[in-house]
Amino acid sequence: MNKRNIRVLIVDDSMLFRETLKKKLDNDFGIVVVDTAVDPYDARDKILKHEPDVMVLDVQMPRMDGIEFLKKLLPQYPIPVVVMSSIDTMVFDALKFGAVEFVNKPSVNSPTALDEMVKELVIKIKIASIANVKGIKKQTRLGEAEEKNDKGQRKRIIAIGASTGGTEALYAVLKKLPNTLPGIVVVQHMPPVFTAMYAERLNGVCSMVVKEAENGDEVKAGHVYIAPGGFQMRLQRRNNTTYIRVFKGEKRNGHCPSADELFDSVTELYGKHAVGIILTGMGQDGAYGILKMKESGAVTIGQDEKTSIVYGMPKVAYDIGGISYQMPLQDIASKLMQVL
Repeated sequence: MNKRNIRVLIVDDSMLFRETLKKKLDNDFGIVVVDTAVDPYDARDKILKHEPDVMVLDVQMPRMDGIEFLKKLLPQYPIPVVVMSSIDTMVFDALKFGAVEFVNKPSVNSPTALDEMVKELVIKIKIASIANVKGIKKQTRLGEAEEKNDKGQRKRIIAIGASTGGTEALYAVLKKLPNTLPGIVVVQHMPPVFTAMYAERLNGVCSMVVKEAENGDEVKAGHVYIAPGGFQMRLQRRNNTTYIRVFKGEKRNGHCPSADELFDSVTELYGKHAVGIILTGMGQDGAYGILKMKESGAVTIGQDEKTSIVYGMPKVAYDIGGISYQMPLQDIASKLMQVL
């Protein structure tokens, strides 16, 4: 017997877009659109009526935007939400206030662009349907990680991989870290353009300097480098200095950038002088790369099931023996400081 369909509610102020999206989503085996709503007030009533498994929400609407709706809705009705937005920083506000995933809403009236968006939306609806929405609740605020100087910091590296739920998980870790740490390199699965916006957003709230990685960047202490969407990222060394290589490579584990691609290069250059961290995310990207890191002597940390939005990547890493310490998200920064 097949599993039951994922029941979806679409919330968008455009009638034409709602109906077009409904028809396209209904064509997918495994998804049924139970209703559509014109705005958050209409949506609230239909959530109570249908109890959908996933809500697809436009963030830019009249009367009440999607961000305000998330703030008011999710504390009362925890439901997985995938937001739609044009290229705009509002998506990060949506993720901050509880959305599980986002898709880029096409700005041009192109059937091809819409079909590509729907294809991505279908994948993210299915991911959202198994998300741990309880893990979306506000993280416990602990004291900032203690600052600790280490004369060998510049010779070390920290590598992090994350996917679904990772934008907020990364923030939860990075905001606690002082700017005295070794360089941090990050793969967060995200479309092109959004990675630069995300890095800029983090840079405004973290002690460390956060930027989207560029080809040829020197990896410096106190800096965080986020792999650009649509590019693979590896580390390379010249004259005892580590540089970032960003390139148009093939997808690995279905992703570009891929955490495994980054982790493999970290293992080659740093061995036991690296720390690997794998956070919430669907699939297995990064799991075998972090296992190689551990086997080369690196300390590895994995997010636990309870605080993961999707316990996929860290689960595979843990199951195959790639994790030295598995722990709640709120404890990872302090454990990182301890192992350094």
